[in-house]
Amino acid sequence: MPPKSVCVYCGSRPGTDPDFMRDAQNMGQMIAEEGWRLVYGAGDVGLMGAVARSAQAAGAETFGVIPQLLVDWEIGKTDLTTYVITETMHERKKVMFMNCEAVVVLPGGAGSLDEMFEALTWRQLGLHQKPIFLLNTNGYWDPLVSLLNHVTAHGFADETLHGYYTTVPDPEACRKELRRALA
Repeated sequence: MPPKSVCVYCGSRPGTDPDFMRDAQNMGQMIAEEGWRLVYGAGDVGLMGAVARSAQAAGAETFGVIPQLLVDWEIGKTDLTTYVITETMHERKKVMFMNCEAVVVLPGGAGSLDEMFEALTWRQLGLHQKPIFLLNTNGYWDPLVSLLNHVTAHGFADETLHGYYTTVPDPEACRKELRRALA
């Protein structure tokens, strides 16, 4: 039976807090320790590269998906177990999502938010039941959670929206939640 796969959305930059990089490295190692496969955006820079290198170093299978447009920009990591080049960003997101059983969102920018919101919207529409976790390193995602509370408070989504994602403070808490979700 193939390993369970965890899709990690995260920044192609390291961010300003060294704990972002630490948690990215710990996330990659944890995925390997659990015998899961890493699915991610196939970049070798920023938090993306840190997650992948850490997962590889600890023995995990890695499945990376990158659009041709970003091969040079994000420095496509060609030494992955599986390396897929897509034509578009939309295709990238679809391939990543269809090849995982759970999603973890580390700190990141507009691209990470785009990926997370697409997965959250699909969940809200009943298109999947995959768990979505926000790895909230040092409160990074607190403003996002506040925004989602604002959205529901103003009637643009039902309160059920908050049940479609789980905020976790660190990779160890994420490990426990993923174990439960992937059991």
